[in-house]
Amino acid sequence: MDLNNLKPADGAVHKEGKRVGRGEGSGKGGTSTRGHKGAKSRSGYSKKIGFEGGQMPLQRRVPKFGFTNMNRKEYTGINLGKLQELVDKGTVKNEITLETLIENGLAHKNDLVKILGDGELKASLKVSVHKFTASAKAAIESAGGEAISL
Repeated sequence: MDLNNLKPADGAVHKEGKRVGRGEGSGKGGTSTRGHKGAKSRSGYSKKIGFEGGQMPLQRRVPKFGFTNMNRKEYTGINLGKLQELVDKGTVKNEITLETLIENGLAHKNDLVKILGDGELKASLKVSVHKFTASAKAAIESAGGEAISL
């Protein structure tokens, strides 16, 4: 390092912004780079979200229908085939709980879980989750297992 190649650290020097409204001689006086008239040239201007220059905004042009049920419960669906895969891998012996599903990445800790009837279950399992479809419950019980709703 010599005196001829000294320079400030990256980010230490900030370029000053343009100074507007400081007289005609600066080249940025008069309208202060805002142009003539109109809402944008006024002080205190801020555009409303979704404003389209007076044209009817998209949010108001599109037809509205239906409603959102505030009390809706969203269940994470897990098929019987996935349960059989867990048994085949050897990660599960004879009981499947919510904790087992969370450990194996099939559900998150705050999820509501529903067992669905797709796939084939050969193993006799004691499954305890929030809900079962009728076909899933029948398949678990026909394989000699037990379906327990939490």
